[in-house]
Amino acid sequence: MANPKKRTSKSKKGMRRSHHHLDTPNFIYCSCGEATLPHSVCPACGKYRGKQYLRREDNE
Repeated sequence: MANPKKRTSKSKKGMRRSHHHLDTPNFIYCSCGEATLPHSVCPACGKYRGKQYLRREDNE
């Protein structure tokens, strides 16, 4: 198995790792005002693109 000939500098290591970050998720706001992920059903009201997909039963 191959071994590195030279030690990798902090700069080279950092430049390689600069693309390893995570992007922040893009939130959209449902008609009920809750922030959700795009292309997904709203967990608060159960709607997606104006249609009801999940039945929400509030037991309060």
